[in-house]
Amino acid sequence: MRLAALPLLLAPLLSPLAHAAALSVCTEASPEGFDVVQYNSLTTTNASADVLMNRLVDFDTASGKVVPSLADSWEVSTDGLTYVFKLHPQVKFHRTEYFSPSRELTAEDVKFSFERMLDPANPWHKVAQSGFPHAQSMQLPALIKKIDALDPLTVRFTLDHPDSTFLATLSMGFASIYSAEYADQLLKAGTPEKLNSQPIGSGPFIFGRFQKDAAVRYKANRDYFGGKPAVDTLVFAITPDANVRLQKLRRNECQIALSPKPLDVQVAGKESTLKVESTAAFMTGFVAINSQHPPLDKPEVRQAINLAFDKSSYLKAVFEDTAEPANGPYPPNTWSYAKELPGYPHDVAKARDLLARAGFKDGFKTTIWTRPSGSLLNPNPSLGAQLLQADLAEVGIQAEIRVIEWGELIRRAKAGEHDLLFMGWAGDNGDPDNFLTPQFSCAAVKSGTNFARYCDQGLDKVISAGKTTSEQGVRSMLYHQAQAQIQQQALWVPLAHPTAFALTRKEVQGYQVSPFGRQDYSKVSIKP
Repeated sequence: MRLAALPLLLAPLLSPLAHAAALSVCTEASPEGFDVVQYNSLTTTNASADVLMNRLVDFDTASGKVVPSLADSWEVSTDGLTYVFKLHPQVKFHRTEYFSPSRELTAEDVKFSFERMLDPANPWHKVAQSGFPHAQSMQLPALIKKIDALDPLTVRFTLDHPDSTFLATLSMGFASIYSAEYADQLLKAGTPEKLNSQPIGSGPFIFGRFQKDAAVRYKANRDYFGGKPAVDTLVFAITPDANVRLQKLRRNECQIALSPKPLDVQVAGKESTLKVESTAAFMTGFVAINSQHPPLDKPEVRQAINLAFDKSSYLKAVFEDTAEPANGPYPPNTWSYAKELPGYPHDVAKARDLLARAGFKDGFKTTIWTRPSGSLLNPNPSLGAQLLQADLAEVGIQAEIRVIEWGELIRRAKAGEHDLLFMGWAGDNGDPDNFLTPQFSCAAVKSGTNFARYCDQGLDKVISAGKTTSEQGVRSMLYHQAQAQIQQQALWVPLAHPTAFALTRKEVQGYQVSPFGRQDYSKVSIKP
């Protein structure tokens, strides 16, 4: 009965549209905040980077190439160590009741946006209480030697060593460009925390107000350098229950509903007022096994957990056959996907044997962590956790299920408090490394995005070597080695590569589902 608890002042937002220039999107969870560099969840990226911010470059999913955004063009030196970007002129930052910009975006804003993440001496570095998980896990402080503003519209990055993933990394949400002028204003006022609650960007929409677990309100940026959005207002109606999201879509209280349940997709496809949008997602759902928690620190135990879980039954029950089974971190459409790896078949006898050899003939106790509400990568968290719990009990492992609110789940999992964790990862820059460095590098253990908490110098060297060359054949060979070690060590229980679905009203035009889970509402319109 969450709807009954909504304040009356939200009623106009969640009622049928008064005019076609308003767009309401039913989303599944609240963002953790709006200073996107501090977080690593897709929910937060969607609510901040995707609507409020821009990056130097974007990744075009249709062509599979990096394309201009705030940077109109760039040049890379022959040794791969210098990147010079020419910025788009006359890009305006948002004007709000709490900030009035006195200048347009310049190279100084680019310099500030990265240096706050890279330089511990920067006054903004310690402001991020959660640290900078992406920048740290992608090892940017060691990669970027210096950043120079050559003139107002020219910025130069000098790297310590070549990195074939660098340009694609700049398309990720955490690489958004902030206003250095606004940051200075907040610092002088002694209120730097407002960067997380009163964001300023240059993106297609301007922040209005956020009410946790209720709604986020935005208005169109009429000065957007990419052209004013077709809608005047944008509302994220935070609706954890997928059933309620569908009901609100039917009543035209939302025009787009994200993360529908597989059954809802089938139903909506038959309704004359609704449309189903879909694409193969560049994502993997998995159960992370915390390799720092005994007895999960033993490879035999992790392997036994993989063998004990009946993945085919899980896929049928939870995804209702709308996802491909996962055999490792990569989706099958990744260019370095190791299709030759055998995976772990469902084998209860072998699982028991491995546990006995590891000294746990009678099993042990552990915990399964999951979220309360469904998502694209975990449509039915409760059912999935119960299936895993039952299969583990068959081999003597007694697992207690703990359902934890999404924001707290992410925070505590990044701190390594979990045992078994239902999680998912979206590779959001098109490069295979985007699954390896953030999820399996030693740096990512420190930043918190490595949910398996596994640090191995040999694996680290292989992952790093894959970024130092642009030769795809060499990179693919190295990534095959990495996938083999990850599977042998059984760091995850790989679950599924889902199809990304969204449900919309028939009158919605210009909306496309991204394989990376990113959201672009700048070109969405509603046909009268």
